Amino acid sequence: MKKIVIDVRSQDEFMGGHVAGSINIPLNEIPEKVNSIKAMGEGIVLCCASGNRSGQAQRFLMAHGIDCVNGGSWLDVQ
Repeated sequence: MKKIVIDVRSQDEFMGGHVAGSINIPLNEIPEKVNSIKAMGEGIVLCCASGNRSGQAQRFLMAHGIDCVNGGSWLDVQ
């Protein structure tokens, strides 16, 4: 199964370096993007700088019926 990596850091942080092929959706934009994230299907991995923001995003998305995992720091996601 193909992984979809969503980086929830700010756009400036993302531009400073990110996982190749990842999608940048800052944490504060996650609520308004729920439907488009749901449409992405399975295999969603969330990441940020340390795992804190991606953990918040994971809890929010799971509460909205989206199966996803917290990958922690983007430096650890391959």
